[in-house]
Amino acid sequence: MHVGSFVLAAQFPGQGQGEALHRAVRTAEVAEEAGLDAVWLAEHHFVPYGTCPSAVTLAALLLGRTSRLRVGTAVSVLPTVHPVALGEQAALLHVTSGGRFTLGVGRGGPWVDLEVFGAGLEAYERGFPESLDLLVRWLREPRVSARGPRFSFREVPVVPRPSEALTEVPGPEVVVACTSPASVRLAAERGLPMLLGMHVGDEEKAEMVALWRQHARAAGRPTEEITGAAHVSAGVCQIADRRTDAVETLTKAMPGWLKQGLEAHVTVDGRIRSMRDPLAYTELLCGLHPVGTPRLCVDRLAATSERTGISRFALLTEGSGDLAATEENVRRLGAEVLPHLR
Repeated sequence: MHVGSFVLAAQFPGQGQGEALHRAVRTAEVAEEAGLDAVWLAEHHFVPYGTCPSAVTLAALLLGRTSRLRVGTAVSVLPTVHPVALGEQAALLHVTSGGRFTLGVGRGGPWVDLEVFGAGLEAYERGFPESLDLLVRWLREPRVSARGPRFSFREVPVVPRPSEALTEVPGPEVVVACTSPASVRLAAERGLPMLLGMHVGDEEKAEMVALWRQHARAAGRPTEEITGAAHVSAGVCQIADRRTDAVETLTKAMPGWLKQGLEAHVTVDGRIRSMRDPLAYTELLCGLHPVGTPRLCVDRLAATSERTGISRFALLTEGSGDLAATEENVRRLGAEVLPHLR
């Protein structure tokens, strides 16, 4: 089992953006010290829900500050960037880090980001498959051209080529955030593992894994690729000597962050959107994920892996909103939980 920290660089009420980003960097540094396998970096624009606007930029910093830790994006928002530009950055990080970088991509939402970056709503609603295919080709082939509705250009060489990294892995791993049957099928047909969100429980994640396998088989993907797909489950982790204390830590801090952060999202076309009740959502997360004593956290992670077949976890450890408490949480995850899962 491989356990990593899911880093949002969340800005809690009363905090500055620099404080949130400093906590994000320290979380990664402590994660390596504590023996975690990875950190997964979120990307958001114009909202305090997450103050990192470029997951690949933060990944570059953290790859430089660590020597063993795997660093992944969870996720880079593909509709708002050119897939070749993102592919070049991913290839650069793969080559220079010795293969420690994972590129997670997703559609994002119908937010004002699409207007600011000039992508338009079309890129979000219908353009994701074209962008994903171009990105994957860039990371797998020596020369690439494009003749699609959104991207069209003559053949050009891929520089740097990911395959020239001094590693057994030919190119950076690509993971796709999946929230619907359509996105599951999209990832499965391309043989790309899924990143499944923290808002869904084991039963729904198991159903999505089963659907992925069904679509992958129908698409003729190799059996070893299907059985060996390393999907990622996002969740929340808060460790305390008593479960009530862990739950109290999150229910005191997270609702204020969720309310402030989620309310800041602005849709590009004025569509009405519903927002979860922040306290109810926090309580839901506490019930779904490893929140409690170290023994409870071990059992919860093991049960999720057994029920879903997923062996990689990206766990939000900054739910307290406090730097010292986050560092302690990560250290306890490494010292008191991970040894029982390996």
